[in-house]
Amino acid sequence: MELNLDGKNAVVTGGTRGIGRAVSLELARAGCNVVACYRSNVEAAAQLEKDLAETPGKHSVIQADVAVPADVDRLVDECRTRLGSLDVLVHNAGSISHIPLAKLGIEQWRNVLDSNLTAMYLLVSRSLDLFSDQASVIGVGSKVALVGVPLRGHYTAAKAGMIGLTRSLCKELGPKGIRVNLVAPGIIDTDQAAGLSPEMRERYRSMTSVGRLGEPDDIAGAVVFLASDMSRFITGETINVDGGM
Repeated sequence: MELNLDGKNAVVTGGTRGIGRAVSLELARAGCNVVACYRSNVEAAAQLEKDLAETPGKHSVIQADVAVPADVDRLVDECRTRLGSLDVLVHNAGSISHIPLAKLGIEQWRNVLDSNLTAMYLLVSRSLDLFSDQASVIGVGSKVALVGVPLRGHYTAAKAGMIGLTRSLCKELGPKGIRVNLVAPGIIDTDQAAGLSPEMRERYRSMTSVGRLGEPDDIAGAVVFLASDMSRFITGETINVDGGM
């Protein structure tokens, strides 16, 4: 068994910033042809497109909001046109907000559920005829799903729902050779963590066994492992990548 992904076709949602950017680049370095999508940050998309161009393979960066069914259909059609088939689907896109329950409106609830959980359903269901034999679906969940955090009831519910969806899909799609897994990050040092105070950063560091915050490449490594044949007997699992938090 090898980690080599030469010639495999991959799509990464939320693929131009933070964890998604690291995943897109690591898959490309491992040999994949990568289609990365983004919602709105044109500068990040342009930078990733430039960086992917320096990596062997056929790569594309496409605008799509995966919370919108029509955009998911367009993204899948682009993958069909540009790649022909899919060996790896990484659903990393998602939104988060911090709102107390008393002020959590239905629109905010739906936005977070749709971009995280519903988007995974849409992406997998729309891609069924594109998946190759032994395809790998990888969702990016969160350690918070089994812990819970105040002000993030909608986000926690969405990520917990991804665990259940992963378990069901692994059983339904397994006979077709398709594996479905989740990677659940802890606190990762991305632009979202940039606003943490020094005190909060130290608190989070002290909560991990390894004494540091995670880095996007830590998550990318787990994703590439799950995309490869080295994990060919792993499905339905949630792998916590949290430094022993």
